[in-house]
Amino acid sequence: MLTYNYRGSGTSEVARRNRSVRMRDWMDEDVPAAAAWLRARFPELPHLAVGHSIGGHALALGSGSEGLAAFATVASHAGVTATIPDRRERARVALILNVIGPVLARTLGYLPGRRLGLGEDMPGAAMLEWGRWSRLPRYFFDDPTMSAEARAGRVGGRVLAIGFSDDPWATPGQIEAITSHLTNAQVERRTYTPADAQVEKIGHMGFFRRGAAATLWPKLGDWLATQAG
Repeated sequence: MLTYNYRGSGTSEVARRNRSVRMRDWMDEDVPAAAAWLRARFPELPHLAVGHSIGGHALALGSGSEGLAAFATVASHAGVTATIPDRRERARVALILNVIGPVLARTLGYLPGRRLGLGEDMPGAAMLEWGRWSRLPRYFFDDPTMSAEARAGRVGGRVLAIGFSDDPWATPGQIEAITSHLTNAQVERRTYTPADAQVEKIGHMGFFRRGAAATLWPKLGDWLATQAG
């Protein structure tokens, strides 16, 4: 198994040193590079991938999916701020992505995502691109420089799209806003509740925390093993 960080993620210092790295660079350069590294070292094994959020975006756009037997996306959605169901959360995210984030990205060179409750710190350019996509009705599918619809339509094979009933951002509709473009793939969709995971909450990040992982990862592992043959 290979896990890795995107350039400019992890700590504020790393994010600041990589201030010009965009989200599309993570998807179109970092993910394929990691996949190529793994293929070169283990060419005889079946290759599968699991992408959370933007990692799932990369796979859905065909980045790093070459030679994969199958892949799974976890809480990977079109991050359109206007579609966040909870009004307070929608206002909070809009404030960060449209006001606070751009100011910090331009002045500090990075977004302190950990302090703001948005996951990891990230390079300024990645934050600015994320903010711009979040205001488009179809996220990066409305960015003509991404050719996202055509790219997603070329992705084939088997895909498992996982979501969570209490995720404040990745609603079933916004996950479908990504998977609906995978017209050449065989897509299976699963939505888990906290009760399914035997925990009080899962949210957007909880799949990777100890509680939910103990019950949900084996289900994903079984699916991956089946696809590997």
